[in-house]
Amino acid sequence: MKAWLNREATVAPAGFSRWLVPPAAIAVHMCIGQIYGFSVFNKPLASELGAQVSQVNWAYQIALMMLGISAAVFGKWVERSGPRQTMLASWLCFCGGLLLAALGVQVRSLPLVLFGYGFVGGIGLGLGYIAPVSTLVKWFPDRPGMATGMAIMGFGGGALIGSPLAQELMRFYGGTDPGSGAVPALVSMAGLYSIFMIGGAILVRVPAETWKPDGWTPVIKSGQMITTASVTADAAIRTPQFWLLWIVLCMNVSAGIGVLGRASDMCQDMFGVSASMAAGFTGLLSLFNMGGRFFWSSMSDVLGRKVIYCVYFLLGTMLYALLPWTQETQNRGLFVLCTAVIISMYGGGFATIPAYLKDLFGLSQIGAIHGRLITSWSMAAVIGPLLINGLSDRRIAAGVPRAEAYNGTFYLMCALLAAGLVANLLVRPVDERHHQRR
Repeated sequence: MKAWLNREATVAPAGFSRWLVPPAAIAVHMCIGQIYGFSVFNKPLASELGAQVSQVNWAYQIALMMLGISAAVFGKWVERSGPRQTMLASWLCFCGGLLLAALGVQVRSLPLVLFGYGFVGGIGLGLGYIAPVSTLVKWFPDRPGMATGMAIMGFGGGALIGSPLAQELMRFYGGTDPGSGAVPALVSMAGLYSIFMIGGAILVRVPAETWKPDGWTPVIKSGQMITTASVTADAAIRTPQFWLLWIVLCMNVSAGIGVLGRASDMCQDMFGVSASMAAGFTGLLSLFNMGGRFFWSSMSDVLGRKVIYCVYFLLGTMLYALLPWTQETQNRGLFVLCTAVIISMYGGGFATIPAYLKDLFGLSQIGAIHGRLITSWSMAAVIGPLLINGLSDRRIAAGVPRAEAYNGTFYLMCALLAAGLVANLLVRPVDERHHQRR
């Protein structure tokens, strides 16, 4: 069993099709992407635990924070151990976290729910997020943007399966009282997700050290800063390029995550639509979030990572600047179009960053470097909602009509994207003194 888990046991034999790896990666990412659909449990769990929704929602926030922290802490272990061992560790933590959360609800213990879903499950998120991405980049050196887009698209789409699945299970087990169905729903989801996550771990393989796609020769395109050398994770964090990309991702995510978290409220407040219409709008944004991860990251293979991030920041700034005007004129169609494109680029930012790291730092320890970089996601998960919620709440308290309260935050998002643009423009090739010596 131990030998089967070792990285050496996952090295693909001759003739293995690399197209078998994306389904394994997507299977894991679609499961752990359930985190985006956790909100459906907020009210049922609050009812069962006798707690406030805001208290239950801490499970979601802790899980996202642990995603970044665990990815940074265990990144080098992921590279040493290989994807199979890491995916199984992710399964144990993530599905184990669901079971601990179910136990917490059963015994009416909010701290156990937060520990299970947030802390333990969050570690599973971090491990399950970086291992498939690192593996796909190595299988698709000719199209790294497309490869990472496939997996991370799965993560973005996890809520499209997880949310309705959780709702139907709670309705099935609880009838008219969804709260009473929360415990068996969490247990059932742990069982269902286990099938796909274990299946992905069994299927996944890594390429041999000398493997490359048939007929492919590495070509360094002018202006795209693609290196054939490698940089270790410890050396990477000592380069300005790493910290510039940290800022790039943090600003891109901060500008999108706050809007995504308040999308339903924003739509209702700004345009006076019903809750059901606002829910449809939120679902549409989820589709663009998912699709943007594949579309924009694939485009980066053609245009280059630096250029595509310039598109994110420049186009995003223009669209955010348009949103107050859509509210003033009550142009719902343009508002939906602008926000949909913005959220597609928010998702695209996640999917493009691993390929950007591969271009600058090589393949040797890409998983460990990626793990350390996505601590910027943890920071953005605090910054974005804090800015959106804080500024809009203060404006409402100052007497600004609720429909206009978000306008100031849109201009603030423009400033964040401008800061990200500056950081992206400053990125240069990594100095050769940081290259790994063989």
